[in-house]
Amino acid sequence: MTARKTSSAGGEEPTREFVTITVGKQLCGIPVLKVQDVLGPQKITRVPLAPPEVAGLLNLRGRIVTAIDLRCRLGLEARPEGDEGMSVVVEHGGELYSLTVDSVGEVLRLPAGDFETNPATLDAVWRHFSEGVYRLKEGLLVVLNGDSLLDYGSRVAA
Repeated sequence: MTARKTSSAGGEEPTREFVTITVGKQLCGIPVLKVQDVLGPQKITRVPLAPPEVAGLLNLRGRIVTAIDLRCRLGLEARPEGDEGMSVVVEHGGELYSLTVDSVGEVLRLPAGDFETNPATLDAVWRHFSEGVYRLKEGLLVVLNGDSLLDYGSRVAA
């Protein structure tokens, strides 16, 4: 979403809004307009022969939703035993997907002009799934690209 913020000079500066999530120890952002819902731990039913990052299926108010483990999709180690994480529900191609993340933070509104392309040193898997980054005081916010995360026609080996 692009919003407007009044700058000190009296003009309007375009901004972008992101739901912040943590995957591993990395702060990430998903454009707020892509997020349909945020859920706590859910009962997930495994799907035999599904790709490893497909955690399974869950029932969201009568709709079957595919759960994707972002740690696995991004090539990170598995979530510690007993840590169920949270889910961010997004829509892709008319279907709902639940992205299982470690935690969900706040909504950040950031100046569009501060957005940067991916650094050359960013891991290739992360670079494939990222639109770019914002440099924050707390570290790097990696803006995830939901389309590439959920496009299984162009899978990247983790």
